[in-house]
Amino acid sequence: MERKMTKEIQIGNRKIGGGNPILIQSMCNTKTEDAAATVAQILKLEQAGCDIIRVAVPTMEAAESLKAIKRQIHIPLVADIHFDYRLAIAAMECGADKIRINPGNIGSRERVQAVVDKAKEYGVPIRVGVNSGSLEKPLIEKYGGVTAEGIVESALEKVAMIEQMGYDNLVISIKSSDVLMCVKAHEIISKKTDYPLHVGITESGTLTSGNIKSAVGLGIILHEGIGDTIRVSLTGDPVEEIKSAKLILKTLGLRKGGVEVVSCPTCGRTKIDLIGLANQVENMVTEFDQLDVKVAVMGCVVNGPGEAKEADLGIAG
Repeated sequence: MERKMTKEIQIGNRKIGGGNPILIQSMCNTKTEDAAATVAQILKLEQAGCDIIRVAVPTMEAAESLKAIKRQIHIPLVADIHFDYRLAIAAMECGADKIRINPGNIGSRERVQAVVDKAKEYGVPIRVGVNSGSLEKPLIEKYGGVTAEGIVESALEKVAMIEQMGYDNLVISIKSSDVLMCVKAHEIISKKTDYPLHVGITESGTLTSGNIKSAVGLGIILHEGIGDTIRVSLTGDPVEEIKSAKLILKTLGLRKGGVEVVSCPTCGRTKIDLIGLANQVENMVTEFDQLDVKVAVMGCVVNGPGEAKEADLGIAG
């Protein structure tokens, strides 16, 4: 598939946009004030294949904690800011490689300007994030409800405001828990801007529902060549987000590496505990990113020889 060429942005030691590989993001669910716990989780996420990590910064103590966190990790650190512009400024001073803000809830134009000035000083990219749940009342009234068009207009208004302040080191994210609305919004905004897009289905749910909604939504958006970074948002262990994101990218041919496990759904011909075996194999190979192979786990003489011959390694019972 042909990906849309977007503006290249440097985030810490990684680049996004400009034809660079699509990077996987996640977000810690630890208290950022607890640097040790946050670092421990980030290191686990790094091992799983996370490329960029975001942490919540709701307090000045959390902002100060970024110093200790950044010293001990190896991937770009993004500070998630809401409501208090001073937290954004402190986060950049404490080493954040990128900040995520919704200018609509930061406060006055002067406060947004203060954040932009600090971003200029430190060369820190700003991710302008708009979710369907935060859409402004005038846009809801204009479009007769929360719509893809309204989400896009909200995001581009905020981007234009920051551009008027003389800054274009920007990333955009527009999210909704409504998959089809999210897809439509990305199709619209991709035609209107060349800024890199962070793509995800927000508040998608628990492991089962969240994975399905994310696979459908991200699959469509990415297949249309849209997206420079992704996150699979799940209610649970963030490591599961990385596993799912890697598989989505691999399935679409957008990322090489890793072991793909295929297995049959079992039937009355199965003579072994194939379900247990398939799960065991998948758990064993999940972090082998240096490999690029397919393993087939099949349960009978019907699927075994036929399906396994297309794999690099076959296991049949």
